[in-house]
Amino acid sequence: MTLAVVNSRASLGLEAPPVVVEVHITGGLPKTSIVGLPETAVKESRDRVRSAIINACVNYPHRRITVNLAPADLPKEGGRFDLPIAIGILAALGRIPLQDLKRYEFIGELALTGELRPVRSVLTTALMARDCGHRLVLPVTDAEEAALARGSSVLPASSLLQVCAHLSGDSPITPRVANNRFTPPREGYEGIEDVRGQYRAKRALEIAAAGGHNLLFIGPPGSGKTMLATRLPGVLPVMSEPEALETAAVQSVSTLPFSSKLWGRRPFRAPHHTASAVALVGGGARPRPGEASLAHNGVLFLDELPEFDRRVLEALREPLESGRISISRAARQAEYPARFQLVAAMNPCPCGHLGDATRTCRCTSEQIHRYRARISGPLLDRIDLHVEVPRPRQPLREEAAPVTSAIVATRVEAARARQLERSSVANAWLAPKAIDKICRLGPAERGLLDTAIRRFGLSQRARHRVLKVARTIADLSAEPEIRSAHLGEAIGFRVLDRHLGDC
Repeated sequence: MTLAVVNSRASLGLEAPPVVVEVHITGGLPKTSIVGLPETAVKESRDRVRSAIINACVNYPHRRITVNLAPADLPKEGGRFDLPIAIGILAALGRIPLQDLKRYEFIGELALTGELRPVRSVLTTALMARDCGHRLVLPVTDAEEAALARGSSVLPASSLLQVCAHLSGDSPITPRVANNRFTPPREGYEGIEDVRGQYRAKRALEIAAAGGHNLLFIGPPGSGKTMLATRLPGVLPVMSEPEALETAAVQSVSTLPFSSKLWGRRPFRAPHHTASAVALVGGGARPRPGEASLAHNGVLFLDELPEFDRRVLEALREPLESGRISISRAARQAEYPARFQLVAAMNPCPCGHLGDATRTCRCTSEQIHRYRARISGPLLDRIDLHVEVPRPRQPLREEAAPVTSAIVATRVEAARARQLERSSVANAWLAPKAIDKICRLGPAERGLLDTAIRRFGLSQRARHRVLKVARTIADLSAEPEIRSAHLGEAIGFRVLDRHLGDC
């Protein structure tokens, strides 16, 4: 038979649309043509496939070979189609049985020797192949990642010869079995007990972890802002399996190498302040996820916040509200999840010593105003907690019984469980309609909030943020209603709103 059909999948954002590889061999001058909107890397596969087949001790046909990648309007990129093209050619030549090919899907790049090399977006491919009831043949180096999709049938192979032997029935490949139990790790995070003093900042860290709130640390250099930020993942609730799969899928389609050590762990991303908007939110000719999406279900830490380009920071406003990023280009569109917790750090002034008892600040009011104005009001509105982190005035002694991350995490998980039972989401992601219902206030609390709005000029968005934080503080105290103490503490965390007129 001179016609063979092989199943494969492309990579498009977090999707893996099916691709049918059709191989037709006819008489005529020897030539291999690949059609179906292939990019350069796909067109070059004809040379890799030819050498791989020859080195597999099979004579390459000196005939006209046409390879069609359907659907024709879907862009094809990368070397992931090398293996299905090679299998299609061998099947069309009669070297591989055709009857069982419909039960398989193939992805993998071929070396000239016939060895299989890893490709991107393996996890999303395995998930969709599982949903279709297909067995997935892929490079052995990608098997660990593909096996994260429980219930999938993954067949890892090291070479084209091994795949041919399996399809011929001579030497079946042993399937890679996924772990039937998801156990997210709690170990390996930085401990909050390493931070001495800074009790108010650690309290804010606990509130942020319990409700999924965004957080801004303001303090002089060396006060511990970065150290505090790196402790947040260790007190967050452990990831559920759907969260872990979604986070791993984003990493799979990025340029990051897959690491089983990071499976189930909250990501912590800390881009440099010179990062571009594309690096932060994603983009490019082939839309790739940025740092915001790589921090999905984890923490995005922006140190030296005012040093970031203002246009870069403004690009974060939409994902902070929606939890998703849509990247549109002339020929391609992609959407990535970006439900992260933003933790930022900044100095109180350009020199960093405003309010520092040990150093003198020489910045003028105009300089301080320009420095803080680099962060727009709409972005500050989206940050729930503004926390001052002063430099300790005296050497700190070791605490006799420090509060550990395990203790804080227990309180955080109890508070988060109350939120999920009540509204199915963390307080930070409450919809506007749900705020009035869930964050109800008594007469005294309403008067306190109205006074704060008038005095500090809080926007409607800032008002909603204060209510959400107050609800989280009440959840940490296991209180069914928001009290004045909870609301007063939440208002106290709007430092920049209080001091905006001072500079």
